Amino acid sequence: MNAINDFLAVLSSDTCRILDFILRLIINTAFSMIIARCFYFPKARRKDFFFTYILVGFCIFMLIHLMGDAKIKTGIAMGLFAIFCIMRYRTESVPIREMTYLFLIISLSAINGLAWAADISPKHPEFVGPLMTSMGELILTDAIFIFGVWMAEANMLIKSLSSKYIKYDKIDLIKPEKRSELIADLRERTGLDITSVAIGSIDFLKDCALIKIYYNTDEEDEAVKKMPKEYQ
Repeated sequence: MNAINDFLAVLSSDTCRILDFILRLIINTAFSMIIARCFYFPKARRKDFFFTYILVGFCIFMLIHLMGDAKIKTGIAMGLFAIFCIMRYRTESVPIREMTYLFLIISLSAINGLAWAADISPKHPEFVGPLMTSMGELILTDAIFIFGVWMAEANMLIKSLSSKYIKYDKIDLIKPEKRSELIADLRERTGLDITSVAIGSIDFLKDCALIKIYYNTDEEDEAVKKMPKEYQ
């Protein structure tokens, strides 16, 4: 890192600013791609949000960078950052997981846009300021973001609890005193680690009942949120 700092320090101020901008842009784009491609996309498989995260990260970085060049205080920059964080797309309801990743990408881009990527202040005093940092510190900060996402996605702290609707035919087992037998039968027939069930509507004419099962899983299961109307 010292070699990079020494190399930038011998250049003119304008050249240093350009190289610093390019370095931070590369770092921000690389880590944004890692988060969006390696953590979000493999589970969600939504190209629209993947496309959104990359462009939002690029736009926030450029905006914060230009605001820093204009010497606007950090408080104003973070105020704009807060506006983007509470912003919601009005075309559809955005799931909480997608909104969390959007918040993460905005945070990462804001940090990379506000911090300098090289410490060249000894030979260029005009770069001295409260936002001065080193390239190593900047990369370490972004790596901590990656580590946090990995910890959250690894499901090492808690198991994911999913649910499904089932039309059940053995209505003699839906009695409260036979709840353990009902769960055992559902586990055998579905192969799922069912923890609890909720009994819905009962049709004695067709000898079936609508049951919602809750089960532990290591995978996200959000394809079907509720029972379609044609099956109710």
